[in-house]
Amino acid sequence: MSAPRRSTSLRDSFSDSERMEGTGSWDDALDWFKLEVQHPASSSVSHHANYKCLLEAERVLVEGRGVVLVNTDGAGTLLVTNFRLIFLSEGTENIIALGTIPLATIEKFSKMVVKNQSAPRHSERTPSQRFLQVIGKDMRIIVFGFRPKTKQRRAIYDGLLRCTKPSRLWDLYAFSCGPFKFTNANPKVRLLNEYFRLLGKGICRASMDMIDNGSYTMSNELWRICNVNSNYLMCPSYPFALIVPKSISDEEVIQASNFRSKGRLPIVSWCHPESGAVLARSSQPLVGLMMNMRSNTDEKLVAELCPQLGDEKKGQRKLYIADARPRKNALANVAMGGGSESSSNYLQSEVVFFGIDNIHAMRESLSRLRDYLDAHGTTSSDGTLSLLRHGGWTWGGGNLSNMSASVSTLGDSGWLIHVQSVLAGSAWIAARVALESASVLVHCSDGWDRTSQLVALANLLLDPYYRTFTGFQALIEKDWLAFGHPFAERGGMPTVSGSSDRSDLCRQSSVGSFSLPPMRPSSGSFSPPTPSSSHAQNQQSPIFLQWIDCVSQLLRMYPFAFEFSSAFLVDLLDCVLSCRFGNFFCNSEKERQQVGISEACGCLWAYLADLRSSEGRSHVHCNPFYSPLKHNGPLLPPAAALAPTLWPQFHLRWACPSEAQAGELEAQCRIMSIKFSKLQEAKEGAEKKAKETEIVVESLSAELRNEKQRSSSAMALAKRASMETAAIKRAIQSLGCKVHYASGGDTTVDIETSPVKISQKSVFSPFTRESVGIVQHEDKSDLSVSISVAADDVVSNNPFGRVCDTLCPLRTRDGGCRWPDAGCAQLASQFIGVKADYEALDSLSIYEGYFKTVSTL
Repeated sequence: MSAPRRSTSLRDSFSDSERMEGTGSWDDALDWFKLEVQHPASSSVSHHANYKCLLEAERVLVEGRGVVLVNTDGAGTLLVTNFRLIFLSEGTENIIALGTIPLATIEKFSKMVVKNQSAPRHSERTPSQRFLQVIGKDMRIIVFGFRPKTKQRRAIYDGLLRCTKPSRLWDLYAFSCGPFKFTNANPKVRLLNEYFRLLGKGICRASMDMIDNGSYTMSNELWRICNVNSNYLMCPSYPFALIVPKSISDEEVIQASNFRSKGRLPIVSWCHPESGAVLARSSQPLVGLMMNMRSNTDEKLVAELCPQLGDEKKGQRKLYIADARPRKNALANVAMGGGSESSSNYLQSEVVFFGIDNIHAMRESLSRLRDYLDAHGTTSSDGTLSLLRHGGWTWGGGNLSNMSASVSTLGDSGWLIHVQSVLAGSAWIAARVALESASVLVHCSDGWDRTSQLVALANLLLDPYYRTFTGFQALIEKDWLAFGHPFAERGGMPTVSGSSDRSDLCRQSSVGSFSLPPMRPSSGSFSPPTPSSSHAQNQQSPIFLQWIDCVSQLLRMYPFAFEFSSAFLVDLLDCVLSCRFGNFFCNSEKERQQVGISEACGCLWAYLADLRSSEGRSHVHCNPFYSPLKHNGPLLPPAAALAPTLWPQFHLRWACPSEAQAGELEAQCRIMSIKFSKLQEAKEGAEKKAKETEIVVESLSAELRNEKQRSSSAMALAKRASMETAAIKRAIQSLGCKVHYASGGDTTVDIETSPVKISQKSVFSPFTRESVGIVQHEDKSDLSVSISVAADDVVSNNPFGRVCDTLCPLRTRDGGCRWPDAGCAQLASQFIGVKADYEALDSLSIYEGYFKTVSTL
């Protein structure tokens, strides 16, 4: 099969005037679709199961070849799997990121037809071009072009329609994949551990046994953990464990829940470890149509959120009741029994309205921002450069008048204004708690959208722990997941109790949102449903996305205060929107427990931690500028600093990919950090080797010192032996003997006596002391004497030697002999007479003739 060949570029197929008038021929642009061998509408996927890009348990359902990604004017293969819409480049089969989107991230999609006008000279009718537009929740709008007269587009469309919005929760990919290697511990345990930390009981660790037997109800001087909602009967959208004032009983907690919408009574979200001020959350009070309904229990509970100040002179602590809604919206809720508190009913209180719009305003604002980015980005879903779209002299997306219009359009989207409102409200709350030691109770209507945004962001500003990876996870699991933000409804996913609404998914896009030549709805059996204008029927809203956007603004303002980077926030959002993991399924902790999410699906936090573990601190998720000591207290941004901008890494990554690299400085810093780490490792390795070498040198030095000591000792012994040898030599020579030294170390002594010639030969070895070994007399009147020297510790076996040692009066203590000229009686007289008259011998003069008489014997 030959590869498809294009005859001209899609962008170059029209002149500027043709683009403006919409009369260009798309046949030329898509002429390369005419392949030599036509492919079937959707080929069998059995032999394509070995796609390298597929994830665990991901399988291909529909395949279309020869598809054009209009945004980039590139050709390739389009796959619909049970998890993603994948666009692979032609030939290499590499994933094209722009054209690859998880099914759950798709907000809506639609079929479009461009009717081409035939030239006057052509009698044949030019076939219309068929496109599929996909709009994502992650700020992208992508368009795919299909070959005419094929059923590929219908096959892809039907596959998306079937898989994008499953009617059952367990049809999602996360259940097919299972935990895999990203197992999920029970989130209840993590919630209790966070509660223990807030109460100053961080040394305690929660367990499932503790949850099963209910032994987690710990307390401190002011607050306690209450288990009255352990079966979710009091409030289905609240967690199983709640922090309440210690002075409030379980019965009073239940009574107070009856006065709040959805049973969401005031609960402590965060408490200051020193001042005792708290940040609490709830839903609106049910004050009734006449706004005169009161609850003594609710008023008592709210009053207990303001414990007495440590300094009695300051009196009662101030309480602020922060209503996130505009005042008019709060008054409008009175018709449904809701409303807001009256400061006269709550001691030392003040009610403040923040004026943050509802979920429907946020959804429409993000949609306008997405359209603005697609229209004024580097490239857009119509495949046209924004710099050339309006013609004439251009700058930043058009001529000067158009540029002013585009800036106005960005402002009209209202997104940055909404982000600023949430930031300002959170900063105000954090300042009241940190600077005034006041307690703040935050609520909106139901207390799970704007309330979650404000409370979680204020927590982030007040507590440095929440700016770490571990703390950020604990914050999201506490104030978003445990306290019942309806992620399923806001994300348009199926819930436990019902099916998702598909009406908004299949809405036909308007012509104005897609800058192509005139188009008409596709023919056939497809009939797009009428768009619903009722806000009540569409509960989707980017509330959590907006909160992450606010966090990115704080990260931009305080780059040294956060352990994580902007890339981490982007990946976190992508994982949440894709529904690849089960952490953000359902609308409450109760529903997730009913389905068994933690056992059936993988864990997003384990996945992100596994990514970081591969590279450690040099990973892109880690903030290279993080300095925990620089911001170890609350962050209190002034109002002038709360001027948000577009989040480049998220908002611009598809429309302006080059400009989205706002983290280039961060990337360079990370590269330098990696190099520094390598140098540090090399330095540590060199220091380790130097230390080892130093140890070896010290060991060798010690051995050398020992060797020197042994050498000195040996030299001393040798010197002593030499001195002894010289002394012996002199003694022998004084007897008239000749001493001969042999090379073997032996010494021969020849003794000549007169008048009797006696030949004496003695073999002498240089030891510490001398002893006579053997005396032999022969018939030849020669006396052969063998002399050997033994060590001091060797006991001589010669009887003459022992007698000499015992009786000789001239024997010294060190073994020397004081006989003159060594004329020892042992050699001549053999102690004859000496033994008989020892004392007489001792009194004899050394020159008397005693020895002469003895020697003649």
